[in-house]
Parts: sequence; structure tokens; C-alpha cells
Amino acid sequence: MLRKAQPLAPRVRLVWADGGYTGTTLAAWLKETASWELAIVKRTELHTFKVLPRRWVVERTFGWFMKWRCLNRHHARKPETVENDLCLVMTKLMLRRLAAQNIAA
Repeated sequence: MLRKAQPLAPRVRLVWADGGYTGTTLAAWLKETASWELAIVKRTELHTFKVLPRRWVVERTFGWFMKWRCLNRHHARKPETVENDLCLVMTKLMLRRLAAQNIAA
């Protein structure tokens, strides 16, 4: 997915990842393939709730996805179908925001 995203997002310079992606393998691959830096968001304490920096962006986006039946039901057989559905949903969300900005202006 990241390989396909790289030409579509030329301004991206930083990728945030969960603590499960610690290590040098992903960081080296990102640097070599797309010249991206990897920032690991780590938990500071175990067994206590604490809002992680920038984690809300991911959780909010997943929340938006759950409003769409094509994304919250696992009926697709191919990953390409899910990828296309994600693109369509995000396009519609972005168009709604742009239209709302134009109306307000």
C-alpha cells in the first residue's frame, strides 16, 4: 500500500506508526523506497489510559469509515476492491468539505 501511495502523495515526508512497527526493517524500507521518515508513537506507561500524540487522527478516520456499509461489512473478496472503496469514500468526504468551504466563503 505504501509503495502505491508514494507517487500519489509526493509531499508526504513522515509516516506515523504504532509501537508494533519498531525496528529498523520498516524504517529502512521507507527511507530507501520513498525517502520517508518513520515516527513510532509509543506508549509511555502500561495499563493506564493516555491519549497518544496524533493517534486521534487514525481513530477519527476509522470512525468515518464505519459510517459506510461497504467498509464496515467484510464482503469484498479482493484487497483491490477494499482499496477502491477506501478511495471512493475518502474522495466523497473531501468533496463534502470542499463544497462546505465554498458555501461558507
